[in-house]
Amino acid sequence: MADILLTTLNARYIHSSLGLRYLLVNLGELRHRAKLIEYTIEGQPLEIVESLLSHQPMIIGFGVYIWNVEQITKVIALLKQVAPEIIIVIGGPEVSHEWDEQHVVRLSDYLITGMADQRFAQLCQKLLNGERPSEKIMHADVVPLSEIALPYDFYTDEDIAHRILYVEASRGCPFKCEFCLSALDKTAWAFDLDAFLGEMDKLYQRGARHFKFVDRTFNLKIDHSAKILEFFLERLDEKLFLHFELIPDHLPDRLKTLIARFPNGSLQFEIGIQSFNPEVQKLISRKQDNAKSCDNLIWLRQQSHAHLHTDLIIGLPGETLESLAAGFNELIALDPHEIQVGILKRLRGMPLWRHENEFALRFNPAPPYNILSTRDIDFSTMLRLNRFARFWDLIVNSGHFSHTRSLILGDKPFEQFLTLSDWLYARLQQTHKIALKRLFDLLYLALTDIFGHDAERAREVLLQDYAQSGQKGRPEFGVETSTKEINHSTGANRRQRRHQ
Repeated sequence: MADILLTTLNARYIHSSLGLRYLLVNLGELRHRAKLIEYTIEGQPLEIVESLLSHQPMIIGFGVYIWNVEQITKVIALLKQVAPEIIIVIGGPEVSHEWDEQHVVRLSDYLITGMADQRFAQLCQKLLNGERPSEKIMHADVVPLSEIALPYDFYTDEDIAHRILYVEASRGCPFKCEFCLSALDKTAWAFDLDAFLGEMDKLYQRGARHFKFVDRTFNLKIDHSAKILEFFLERLDEKLFLHFELIPDHLPDRLKTLIARFPNGSLQFEIGIQSFNPEVQKLISRKQDNAKSCDNLIWLRQQSHAHLHTDLIIGLPGETLESLAAGFNELIALDPHEIQVGILKRLRGMPLWRHENEFALRFNPAPPYNILSTRDIDFSTMLRLNRFARFWDLIVNSGHFSHTRSLILGDKPFEQFLTLSDWLYARLQQTHKIALKRLFDLLYLALTDIFGHDAERAREVLLQDYAQSGQKGRPEFGVETSTKEINHSTGANRRQRRHQ
């Protein structure tokens, strides 16, 4: 039983909620009356409600995000039907802006916007004392980070063994990139580094080896960055894995020296390029030195063992299909391990919304609020690019086709992969639930049919990838049935060309 329940619906079981753990530890004397319980978005709302009610809570606090708002709305609607006496408090990025139009806010009793580490505790204290504040919308004041208790003791042994541990050495961001809610921050604030590293040491001593830093700008303050890297280098073993988000154009020699000491498999950098188009960068208030960013990516790829996960965004105002292709091809030439091709989303409160009329930005009204079209990219083309991003994940980012990759991309990677994406969708009419073995067969056909590669060469590289894929049985590409499909497809293409 618990008077206060803290809960959310994570995207997957391996994820854990850092925000809820902050709320729990900062409840102070109410901590012993509270419980944290996490679900996933795959859970059934009725079953989640049954589980929540089994704890007989007086207050339930929900962490609401873009990926779970629809499911949480259903859960709260059910709770209000079967247990209307329970007080529902919500918070999180999805409900901290433009709350007037949100159904989940109307269903709830209270909303706390912003960083609610202490505000939630104050509200719970009043509610448990029988007070019911009249204001429904409460805005959390920004408090010094030194006054916020750190939550890392509330990662359980099961979390350490089976889930990603999210940690943060700082909050906020000094940059003003308009597609990001961090543009609303005034600056970045750092936690006391000695206290933070003391908590990291306790996690390490308990067996934690996978640390995902959620800092928006890990390499903003080099002294702090260096001290964190030195801390983990002193504890380096074969299981340690660290994830950081890097500013691409800020990598001084002091950091390079430390980064170069990490062995293969221990370090991953998420590097947001977003766009190489200077005009787009200016429009969205993104300050990025493209030349330095490229130089740093080259150094990281050639002089370090870090895994490089880079990001591009489709649908930014002013970005055309041609400029997107040029930026993608430029990034491919830098050879990062991954390129995450993201689709622009309309995050509530983001400053980018000011460009809506001039650039005809049209977003999906339902989560995840993805861009549908812009002045420069029409709806049909945007759907093609969505499919491009999905097939890119399946084929290239998955790592299943590392030998085949160069044959697919050729000397015009964006153009060739878009052709492949269109071809795959024309055959499959879907981008999900595609068996890996089927994908091997299709790529053989694509390499030989639409790209004109020699059949033996295509078979050779695909067999290399197939041997490393873990697939059982004999691949079908190259056997009689595939040959018939090739002949049929080639004949169809010839007939189509005759009519053009």
